[in-house]
Amino acid sequence: MPESPYDLLSQLTALSPQRLGTVNAQVRQTCAGAMTLPPLPAEDTPSADAAVRDFAEQFAVDVAGISPSQREAFLGALGADAFAGTALIFVADCVPRVLAGLEALGLPAVPEPDGWDHDTDPIDLLLNRFAPTVGALRSLDPVTTEVVRLRGAVAHNCRLCRSLREGAALDAGGTESMYDDIEHYDTSTLLDERHKAALRYVDALIWTPSRIDPDVAAGVRAHFTDVEATELTLDVMRNAANKIAVALAADAPRVAEGTERYLLGADGQPVYA
Repeated sequence: MPESPYDLLSQLTALSPQRLGTVNAQVRQTCAGAMTLPPLPAEDTPSADAAVRDFAEQFAVDVAGISPSQREAFLGALGADAFAGTALIFVADCVPRVLAGLEALGLPAVPEPDGWDHDTDPIDLLLNRFAPTVGALRSLDPVTTEVVRLRGAVAHNCRLCRSLREGAALDAGGTESMYDDIEHYDTSTLLDERHKAALRYVDALIWTPSRIDPDVAAGVRAHFTDVEATELTLDVMRNAANKIAVALAADAPRVAEGTERYLLGADGQPVYA
């Protein structure tokens, strides 16, 4: 039986790797402060590493703005744990956004975890379990899913994501002209009101998660069912996993020119030609 996205969010909240406990506490405090949202709970006393703080803060504010010197200092501070540390920053950054979005839309809350998880690998839980579980959801139509993905790709300046086009969305009517309109969607004649309502919500979760305008939430409620609105919220977080690659300068495009078609498989994993 597939895992529940809500249960996986609860498991992500429970993460507290022993070797990174103080770092985990620091980044949860730092990311929440940058977003002016309540921080995820933490088991340990926060560390006070300036390199980790600066990297995590910029990750939350605008990941594309992470400088080479910030990245180098972060990698130097965490060494072999840098990838796992970045995954923990992602959790500290994105789970509070989801919680804020669900609350703004009046959707059910994520259950609080029963205790701390010292053993689960953050990378495996995030990228091999949570991301594909959300990717396998199919309540939203493929064009809306793709429009939302591409808005996140632009916002985070992920070169890899911008170089890809999902095949089911293309087959369902997605076009390059439509996708070009995403950056100025409010005045687009190719994106419909449903797309625009979704994109306003995406922008709110990405840029102002502590101040989701009631009109933005009302727009989502007017155009999407509860199940669709939940998937939309989860999609924003799944797509934002590109922040990990961008933060670590590992977001090289798959093709040198143009775009590559891929399919999002039934298991939520991308399938490339």
